[in-house]
Amino acid sequence: MSTTTSTDSKVTSRISNALLWRGLLAIAVGAVAVIWPNITVGAFVILFAVYAFMAAVMDAVRAFSSDGGWSVVGHLLLSLVSLAAGVIALVYPGPTALVLTLIIGWWALFTGLVETAMAFRSGQRAGQRAWFILGGLVSVVFALALFIRPDLGAVSLAIVFGLYSIFFGVSALVARSEGRTIEKNVSRLAHAVS
Repeated sequence: MSTTTSTDSKVTSRISNALLWRGLLAIAVGAVAVIWPNITVGAFVILFAVYAFMAAVMDAVRAFSSDGGWSVVGHLLLSLVSLAAGVIALVYPGPTALVLTLIIGWWALFTGLVETAMAFRSGQRAGQRAWFILGGLVSVVFALALFIRPDLGAVSLAIVFGLYSIFFGVSALVARSEGRTIEKNVSRLAHAVS
């Protein structure tokens, strides 16, 4: 019994740490984009690629730390989408703001759809489910806004992406906090029972 509890504790700790780092990274990238919106398209491409690669790594960590089933598939899919978006951004470093807008739009759309679908997997608390749904819907709305107005300039894109990234980071930190609360409550119950 204690081996299972120890393994479960390690898994939840890894997921919690992945959420923490992903949230902090998203907030940092968002802050840079909002504070310095006059970055060139090339610098923004590199910044976006780095963020996408880090998101891919964090989702892969979450996938291999998950219980299995839809959670693993969902996180691996998110990881592959982020990895593809980063590679495309680096392979074509000189795209126009329009191409970059469409790359980010497709990435946000796929991320939002997968996150919304992941909200309905079993074992989710209402608060966690709500944050997954809200985060997914914000991603989809962000993508649709980029598809409707792809003529946004690099400065506007940097600000919009920065605000989106900050929101995404905050939602990851909130999900981490809820997960830690659940972990503490389960631990207290386990100690009370034994």
